[in-house]
Amino acid sequence: MVSGSDMDVGGNGSASAFRQSGVQLTELLGLSVPPIAITFLDTVPTSIPQLGLPMCEPTSDLRQGIVPAGCVFWTIATGKTFVTTPEEHGNCSVGSVTHGLISLEAAAQKADVQAVCEAGWVTMEAMQQITAIPSRPSAIVYGPLAETQIEPSVILLRLNGKQQMLLHDAWPGIRLEGKPQCHIIAIAKELDQIALSVGCMLSRVRTGMSNNEVTCAVPAGKVQVLIQRLHSAQGADFAVARYAAEDAKRFPSASDRMRRH
Repeated sequence: MVSGSDMDVGGNGSASAFRQSGVQLTELLGLSVPPIAITFLDTVPTSIPQLGLPMCEPTSDLRQGIVPAGCVFWTIATGKTFVTTPEEHGNCSVGSVTHGLISLEAAAQKADVQAVCEAGWVTMEAMQQITAIPSRPSAIVYGPLAETQIEPSVILLRLNGKQQMLLHDAWPGIRLEGKPQCHIIAIAKELDQIALSVGCMLSRVRTGMSNNEVTCAVPAGKVQVLIQRLHSAQGADFAVARYAAEDAKRFPSASDRMRRH
């Protein structure tokens, strides 16, 4: 975990390379939502602004936060860079577990975890298998990758079906995950694996993410290799697309087929 006091927030060479990675990923995958950088820190940086949102009213089990869940920060981060503290994530106990902010034992006592377990959405046994960040960060920074001033821990992508196809061509061993969506952040950070999530209903409702989108978490150390592989995969896909388009000329168009029938 990076120390906030050790960061070169003016933009060191490493951060510059990641900014360029944001541009390359956007172009190679044709992203409509920019990649975001997520950075876990052991001190709170004073040079990065906070969101300044008020804490919500506490629930009966003392859950509070400035947004409904940590995944909501992902949507805000497409437009600005900001720093958050653990307390600001506190309304979602599941996300607090995956991000190392509270223990699973503490989460099990919270009403939101009890509610999803009672609904049959997840079991405590399944929760015990979820990858989580083991040490509690003092701060988590979010923001567009193309604007990052510090080296991120994880890069988060939002993908449609075609973009998933290209990503899988480039990285066939990609890990596929389900609920909760946020645990792909821990998989990327702690296990150094690229992880794709089909999403989860908690996150989709809270973030308003499109039904046509999924998320993917990329360890920062793997982004350059991924970009190289995407270049190759894109070239192969373009070649195959040209072949398929030329071959299709031997057949009537869909509109012609409809008229004939």
